[in-house]
Amino acid sequence: MAGGLTPIGRTGRGGRRSYRPLAEINVTPFVDVMLVLLIVFMVTAPLLTVGVAVDLPRAAAPTLPGQDEPLVVTVSGDGQIYVQEEPIEFVNLVPLLAGISEENPEARIFVRGDRALPYGRIMEVMGELSRAGFRNVSLVAEMPSDATP
Repeated sequence: MAGGLTPIGRTGRGGRRSYRPLAEINVTPFVDVMLVLLIVFMVTAPLLTVGVAVDLPRAAAPTLPGQDEPLVVTVSGDGQIYVQEEPIEFVNLVPLLAGISEENPEARIFVRGDRALPYGRIMEVMGELSRAGFRNVSLVAEMPSDATP
């Protein structure tokens, strides 16, 4: 026990022993709290992905390497464009991405498009990003359930 008391060994007033507090840390409650926090973060981390629901097409291509966090542009089934989770008008897409990426043409941008959308709408968004000078624009697709990575 961290706050335990230890007898000193001599008697104080009235023949009673004097006690002094122990100066050691009890690590068990600390470890318990850390394990609970670890479990909470492990459960909630997968839920922190981009929250716009899109029915992605399936493709058996390998994932792209990269260390930095990509910007995600989503085109939903009704044609609405989102940057991360925020809806945005098409005319404001390039200025917003340029501001977020600090005018970096090497910023990775992932375009997620609903499979029910016409191909032209997704290519319109990708073409606008390419025309603005972004060089790392990629389409996002789901892996087929029968394909091996």
